[in-house]
Amino acid sequence: MGYPTKVQLIQRQNSEQWYINFPAALAQAMEFSRGEIVEWIIEDRGQLRLRRLQPPPSPKKKRRDSSTTSSSSGKTARPPAAGSASPSGRKPSR
Repeated sequence: MGYPTKVQLIQRQNSEQWYINFPAALAQAMEFSRGEIVEWIIEDRGQLRLRRLQPPPSPKKKRRDSSTTSSSSGKTARPPAAGSASPSGRKPSR
């Protein structure tokens, strides 16, 4: 989801300053800290990238139970039990 933001210019007698403010929701989602140092990188004339010099550690991912697997439907599927029917539902022919 994008957050439209206006570029602001403050012109003074001997200088000018450009500002881009972060929406609060974006800053909170990224867990920025007051006074945090960031670096702007020009990708091209249409993209400007912001890089954190000291990003916070990533949250630990939940460990999944190895006895279950996820299907494309998002439901949890259990592996077939030993001695169960073949995947087609038919008994193997001899």
